[in-house]
Amino acid sequence: MKLIVATILAILITIDPGKIGEVNSVKSAARKAYVSGDYKKAIEKYRYLADSLDVTEDEVMLNLANSYFQTNDTAQASNTYKSLIGSPKPAIRSKAQQQLGILNYKQGKLDEALNNFKQSIKADADNIDARYNYEMLKKKLDEQEKKQQNQENKDQQKKDQQNKEQKNEDQQKKDQQEKDQQKKDQEQKDKEQQKKEQQDKEQESKEEKDKNEQAQEQQRKEQQEKENKEKKENAPQLSEKLEQMKISEEKAKMILEAMKNQEIQYLQQNKRKATKSKDRTKPDW
Repeated sequence: MKLIVATILAILITIDPGKIGEVNSVKSAARKAYVSGDYKKAIEKYRYLADSLDVTEDEVMLNLANSYFQTNDTAQASNTYKSLIGSPKPAIRSKAQQQLGILNYKQGKLDEALNNFKQSIKADADNIDARYNYEMLKKKLDEQEKKQQNQENKDQQKKDQQNKEQKNEDQQKKDQQEKDQQKKDQEQKDKEQQKKEQQDKEQESKEEKDKNEQAQEQQRKEQQEKENKEKKENAPQLSEKLEQMKISEEKAKMILEAMKNQEIQYLQQNKRKATKSKDRTKPDW
């Protein structure tokens, strides 16, 4: 006990009474400026305490961070709050985490802000503001997640519908192509069938024609043979008649030729008489 008292007395002896008075005076001025809302002056005083007088008490640093926050100096505010999250005082840690959550929220870092509010509540369960912020942000994130999920579901449904329509369109196109190909194949088949039938018809016609020509040729041959046969059969009779008439075959030919010439002359004379003009002054007889 005596050792402790001696240690405290030694420390008090080493402290400059004038510095203590200055520290208290600056603290008072900083507090006054902070409470009145003169945050720029409060920053000046709290910076002087921290930098010049080596006063880094948690309360001083917290007010400095809050003053930065109020003047929208988010970088300095964030760094100062982060220096306090390891404070041995739960209330200080809780407030530092809470303010970091607000800064992250303003910057759109919602997940980080939610974690800050959660850590703030862990540090001080009585921090009503931190709990309120946590619950409101959690609700907002849940709604956003639900909304995002609904949107993703809608997008997926839209995508599925588009895929289905595209698949149907592709199938219809494929069916139409198959139908067109079948039609083309059928037309080609019909064309080939018509060509074959035409060829068969022409072949039948040719065969029929050849058959008729062969029949006619056969008839001609048979007729020729018949005539030759009759000629052969009649030849001896003609010779016998010529012999009975005591006329040679050569003389008979000469007689026939002379008769033929006379007939020609007779026909020509009748033709000239028929073309001679008729004298109308004479009677018809």
